[in-house]
Amino acid sequence: MLIDSYDRVVDYLRVSVTERCNFRCNYCMPEKPFTWVPKENLLSFEELFEFMKVSIDEGVNKIRITGGEPLLRDGLDKFIKMIYDYEPNIDLAMTTNAYLLKGAAQKLKNAGLKRINVSIDTLISEVAQDIAGKDVLKNVLEGVDEALKVGLKVKVNMVPMKSVNANEIIDVLEYCKKRDMSIRFIEYMENAHAKKEIQGLKSTELLELLSTKYEFEDEGFDGSSPSHYYRFKDGYRFGIIEPYADDFCKQCNRIRLTAEGQLIPCLYFDEAMSIGEAIKRGDIKGAALVLKEVVRTKPEKNRWGGEDSESSTRAFYETGG
Repeated sequence: MLIDSYDRVVDYLRVSVTERCNFRCNYCMPEKPFTWVPKENLLSFEELFEFMKVSIDEGVNKIRITGGEPLLRDGLDKFIKMIYDYEPNIDLAMTTNAYLLKGAAQKLKNAGLKRINVSIDTLISEVAQDIAGKDVLKNVLEGVDEALKVGLKVKVNMVPMKSVNANEIIDVLEYCKKRDMSIRFIEYMENAHAKKEIQGLKSTELLELLSTKYEFEDEGFDGSSPSHYYRFKDGYRFGIIEPYADDFCKQCNRIRLTAEGQLIPCLYFDEAMSIGEAIKRGDIKGAALVLKEVVRTKPEKNRWGGEDSESSTRAFYETGG
C-alpha cells in the first residue's frame, strides 16, 4: 500500500500516453504549434506496462489513460489489454475528447476498458469550433453514442465560461441526464497556456443558475473523488470540481505519469522524478523506489490561489489534467 506523509492512501495512477492533441481548446493550449516530443523520447507501451505492474503490485487499483488525446497513439487497445490481462479487477478508465472514439469504442471495450470521461462544453457546433479550434461536435457526439452503445460507462466534463458557454449549462446537463451520463462542471483552472480573456464560473454561480430550474440537495464528496456532488429529487447526480477550494486536495489519492516517464505527485507542481531510465534498463526495484519516493513527497495541497500560484509552467496536455 502506498501512503503519503499526510496519511492519504495513493491508489490512483493517471497515465498520459501522449502529449499530442487534435484540438486546440481555449482553456488548454490554443497557441500550441503542431510540434511534439519525438516518438523515440516516449516510453513504449511495453515499458509503460512494466511500470503499471509495479504500481498495481504496490497497491494502485485505479488507472486512467490520458493524453493529450490518447486515441492519437496507435495500439492503445493493446496497451489497455495488457493491463486488463494482468489485473482484470483494476478500475480501468480513459479520458478522451471523443473525436476518434466512434471507430475505437468497441476495440477499447473488448480490451477491458470500463469507463470514459469526455469533455462536452457545448452542444452548438459553432461554439464547439470556437472552443476547440476546429469543427468537432458531430464527431464527439457520435463517439459518445457509440461508447454507450458498446456498453462503456460515460461521464461528461464541462468547463463553464462566461460569454462562451455559460448559457448552455442546463442544456448540457439535460443532454447527459437523458442518456444516464453523469456530468461534472469544472471550474476553469487558470494556466499560462490558456487564452488570457477566459473567465470561468465559480461553483456559487453555477449552483445559483441551476437552482432556477432544479431542486437538489448537497451530498458532499464521494470518497476520494474531487467532485462535490448534488442530487436531484429523481436521483440524478451532478458534480462540481472546485480546484481553488481549501478542501479540494484533502483526500487526493492520485499521482501522474507522463509519456516520457516523469512521475508527478501533483497536477500543479513542476516537481517530478523519472522512472524512465530504470524501466528502460529493466530495474524494476529502482522504479518501485522512485514510485515510493514520489508518494512520500506528495504535497498537501496544489498551488492554486497561493503565493506560488504562477510558479508552475507544466501544461495540462502533458499530464492529462
